[in-house]
Amino acid sequence: MNSVDEVAVAPVGPPSPLEWKFSQVLSERVAGVELQRVDIISAIEFDKSGDHLATGDCGGRVVIFERTNTKDHGEFRYKTEFQSHIPEYDYLESLKIEEKINKLKWCQTTNGALFLLSTNDKTIKFWKVHEKKVKKIAEMNVDHYKSIGGIPSLRLPVVSSHETSLVAQCRRVYARAHDYHINSISNNSDGETFISADALRINLWNLEISKPSFNIVDVKPANMDDDLTEVITSAEFHPTHCNTLAYSSSKGSIRLIDLRQSALCDSHAKLFEAPRSSSLFKEIIASISDIKFGKDGRYILSRDYMTLKLWDINMDSGPVATYQVHKYLKSKLKEYLYENESILDKFECCQSGDGLRVATGSYNNLFRVFGCAPGSTEATTLEAGKIPTGRQVPIPSRLSRSLGNSITRVVGQGAENNRVDANGNSFDFTKKLLHLAWHPSENSIACAAANRLYMYYAKEKEMIEDDIHAF
Repeated sequence: MNSVDEVAVAPVGPPSPLEWKFSQVLSERVAGVELQRVDIISAIEFDKSGDHLATGDCGGRVVIFERTNTKDHGEFRYKTEFQSHIPEYDYLESLKIEEKINKLKWCQTTNGALFLLSTNDKTIKFWKVHEKKVKKIAEMNVDHYKSIGGIPSLRLPVVSSHETSLVAQCRRVYARAHDYHINSISNNSDGETFISADALRINLWNLEISKPSFNIVDVKPANMDDDLTEVITSAEFHPTHCNTLAYSSSKGSIRLIDLRQSALCDSHAKLFEAPRSSSLFKEIIASISDIKFGKDGRYILSRDYMTLKLWDINMDSGPVATYQVHKYLKSKLKEYLYENESILDKFECCQSGDGLRVATGSYNNLFRVFGCAPGSTEATTLEAGKIPTGRQVPIPSRLSRSLGNSITRVVGQGAENNRVDANGNSFDFTKKLLHLAWHPSENSIACAAANRLYMYYAKEKEMIEDDIHAF
C-alpha cells in the first residue's frame, strides 16, 4: 500500500488560460444581397447533450444543426428548419404581433425525437421534430390484363418505404396568457412544467396542457401610472431543484423564490442586489437583461449593461465577482448611447459547463470570456464580425412565406452609428453581439452576428503544447 507521502496532490490554483480558435461559420447570406431584418438571429440554444444546436430568427424561423465528429472538437451541420411563428394582428388590442423568436428552450428527448419550446412576444409553441418514413407506390397496375382461363387478373399496387424525412410537428400552443411581451421561458427539472415571464407576471405551465396556466408571480401595481417602479426582465428555473426559480428586475436585483411557500409567490426567499444609485441614468444601465444558473445551481450569472456579475445563492450581501465588459464606453454613455437608444440593448450571458468561465457579447461584434475560478485573471476578447480562415457551412434557401410589410432593411453604417473617440477607437453600435451560448460539456461557444452563426472552441494552453510535442 502506498504511503500518504507517495500520493500525488494536484496543485491548487486557477486553471490554465484557454486558447480560443475559430471553428466554423453557419450562414445563408449571399454576397451582394442586402441583409434583411427577418434573417437576423434572435435566439441560440444548445440541447443538454450538446449534439444539437437551435437558432431562432426575427422572421419566426427555427433552424436546427446537428453535431458531426469530423474533428476532436466537433462541428455542426444543417439538419432541418421550420416556420415556428408568423406575423399576427390582435384586433382587440389593435396591436401587431411580430413573428420574431424571443427565446428557445430544448426539452427532454424521447424515442429519438427532438422537442423544443419557442416563443414570440405573445405565443409559446411546443415542437416535436422526428423522422418520418416516406411511403411510395412501388408497383402500379398499369400492365395489360393477363387472361387466365378467360378471366382477367388484377394486380394490387404495392406500397413500400423508400426514404425518411424530418418533420416538425407543433404539439401544443400556449397562448393568451400574457398582456406584455414574453421575455423568458425556462424548463423545470421535473420535465413536466415550464415558466414564461413578461414584464409584470410569471406563469407556470404543464407541457401536456395548453391551458390554463397558473400565475405564480405578479408584480403589477394597483396604479400603473404612479406605483410602477420596476419590471421583470428575465426568469429561470433552478437546474436541479424543481421548486426554486429566480427572476431579475430593471432595478438590478435578483429574487429567488420557493414555489412551496404559496401558490402566488408575493414574497421572495432571498434578494440579491448591488448598491443602488439615485441617478435615473445609472438606474437604466443597472437593469439586468439576462440571468443564468450555473450547472450545479450554486451560482447565478447576471448581465447588466456594463458588467457581468456572479452571485452565490448562499451569499445575499453582494456579487462574489464583477467583470467589466466594455469599460471603454463608460465616459461615452450619455454622448453616444443614450442619444441613439443603444443603452436599451439586451445582452445575454452564458457560463461554461464546469463553471470556470463566463462569457457575454459587446459592440463591434465582440464577445468576451472571463475566468471566474478563484485567483483567475483570464480575460479574452474575440471578434465574430468577420469570417476567419475556415470552412463556411451554407444553409439552404429559407422557407417561402408571405411577410408583407414585416420585411425591413437593416440601416447601413452611418455617421450617427459609427463613432471614433480621441484615441482612435471605433464604436459601431449597429454591430452588436447580443446572443451566444456555451456548449454544456465542452469549451465551445456559438454566437450570432446578424444572420451568421460563429462557432469557436478552445483548449488549455498546456494541452496545446503537449499536442505539439507529441506531433
